[in-house]
Amino acid sequence: MLIKYSNNNQQYKYNAILVHVIFQKSAYYQGQAEFVELVCSAGARIVATFTGKRDTPHPKYFIGSGKADEIRAWVDAKGADLIVFNHDLTPTQGRNLEQFLRCQVLDRTELILNIFSQRARSYEGKLQVELAQLQHLSTRLVHGWSHLERQKGGIGLRGPGETQLETDRRLINNRIRQLHKQLDRVHKQRDQSRRSRYRAQIPTISLVGYTNAGKSTLFNYLTGAQVLADNKLFATLDPTLRRLRLATPQSLVVADTVGFIRNLPHSLVKAFRSTLEETQDAALLLHVIDAFSEERMDLITQVNKVLNSIGAEKIPQLEIYNKIDQIEGCKPRLERDSFGRICRIWLSAFNGEGIDLLRQALIEYFPAKESFRRLESIY
Repeated sequence: MLIKYSNNNQQYKYNAILVHVIFQKSAYYQGQAEFVELVCSAGARIVATFTGKRDTPHPKYFIGSGKADEIRAWVDAKGADLIVFNHDLTPTQGRNLEQFLRCQVLDRTELILNIFSQRARSYEGKLQVELAQLQHLSTRLVHGWSHLERQKGGIGLRGPGETQLETDRRLINNRIRQLHKQLDRVHKQRDQSRRSRYRAQIPTISLVGYTNAGKSTLFNYLTGAQVLADNKLFATLDPTLRRLRLATPQSLVVADTVGFIRNLPHSLVKAFRSTLEETQDAALLLHVIDAFSEERMDLITQVNKVLNSIGAEKIPQLEIYNKIDQIEGCKPRLERDSFGRICRIWLSAFNGEGIDLLRQALIEYFPAKESFRRLESIY
C-alpha cells in the first residue's frame, strides 16, 4: 500500500520514502506514527510511505520482492534521496536493498543515530554519539567490503580487499578505544560530583520518560534553566543538572536526561553509560508521562523496560502526568496510594498548572533535616 504525504513549505535536506511493515508477531512491532515523527525530526521530507503485511522478514530484502519492485519503480519515476525502514535491517539486507533500489537505505537504528548526531551539543554528548555510531558501523564493516573479499583460499592467495578491510577495522577500533578513554575521564568527573553531593546530603532527582513527554519544559519551569525544549523527538540529548530550591532549607539537584524510546538501540544504551548513571544513582525518579497520548500506558511500560535494562528499576518513582492543558476539563491534582504516599501528580509544564503540587510532593518526600549541610556549587 502506498501513502502520499503533503508537506508544508519547510525546507528539507532529503526526500524520503518510508517503509513500514506490519508483522503478525509482536516481536517486530514498531509504531508507525512514532516512525513519522522520527523521520521529520531528522529533517527529511516524506514523499511516500509503503506499507505491507508479512509474517516474518524476508531474508534478502526484509520486504518481499514484489514490494521491492514497487519501491524501485517509484524511485525511478519520482526520485528520492533516502529509503527509511521502520525496522532494524541486517547488514546483508541493507546492502541488498541499496544495490537493488539504487538509493541510500537507513534502518530504524541508523535513523535514531542520525538524529542523535544532529542534537548533540556538549563535548560529552558528541563523544557518546560518535561512539554509538562507530560501534554500529563496526558490525557492518565486513559487508561494506564484500565486493573485495578474497576469491580463493590457500597460502599466497590473499584477497585484494582484505588489507583495506583490516585497515578500516583497526582505525575504527583505535578510535573506539580513544573515545572510551575520553568518556572514562568524563565519568570520573561526574562520579566526583555525585560523591560531593552525597557528602553534602543533597539528593538528586532525575527526570525520566518517553521522548517528547515534556521533561525539558518541566525542568526549565522548576529550575529556571533555559535548556532547549522543543516539540521534537530527542530534543534533549546532553544531560543538564541544576539546583532546585524548595520552601524548606533542603535543596535538591535535578537532572534532565535523554528521553527513552521503544526498543532503544543497544549501542546507544552502552554509549550513554555515564549519562544514564545520573538516573541509576538518583534518590527519586520523576517519570514524566504525556497524559494526552492515547498510548500512554504502553509508553509507561516501554520506559520501565529501559529502566530495568540499566538497573534503575528499584529506584522510587513519582509519576508526573504532563500536558493536562491539552485535555479538556482536566485539572491539576495529586493522588496518593493505599499507604498515603504521593504516587501521581497531574500538571502542565507548559503553563505551570500543578507545579506547586509537585513542589509540595518533593518537600514531603525530602523533609529538611537539622543536620543538613549546604554545598555551594555550580548547577
